[in-house]
Amino acid sequence: MPTRIYNRGVPLLDRWAAHVIAEPSGCWGWLGAHTPYGYGHLNVGGSRYDSAYRVGYRLLIGEVPEGLELDHLCRNPGCVNPTHLEPVTHRVNVFRGSNRRIQAAISGTCIRGHGPDNFAYRPDGRYHYCRACRRLYRKDRRR
Repeated sequence: MPTRIYNRGVPLLDRWAAHVIAEPSGCWGWLGAHTPYGYGHLNVGGSRYDSAYRVGYRLLIGEVPEGLELDHLCRNPGCVNPTHLEPVTHRVNVFRGSNRRIQAAISGTCIRGHGPDNFAYRPDGRYHYCRACRRLYRKDRRR
């Protein structure tokens, strides 16, 4: 296990690297503090904290292009390996996620499997709700 470095006089790259450990999967695990969602974070100066994967990407690859965010290709939020990160738009990052509503929207069904013929749309053309699911919900509420 690497020695952890907490001295603020140590360069950021050395402090970041002291909290990284290689895993058999190819991911680089973060040994430092984590958020409740599993993302590592560290102090980058004063009272400022940043995500460990973003710090590693900036140190080893470069700045993230304006308007883009980093997507974990490995789907491991604790991974800080910059080769497992890809700069993408927020929309792409969300659609790559595993949220069941997003996956249903991609497949063209609602979360209960009803087809697009049941969809109600907003005036701007965006999907709003499933009519079949709403009927089931109202029926259950009447009981």
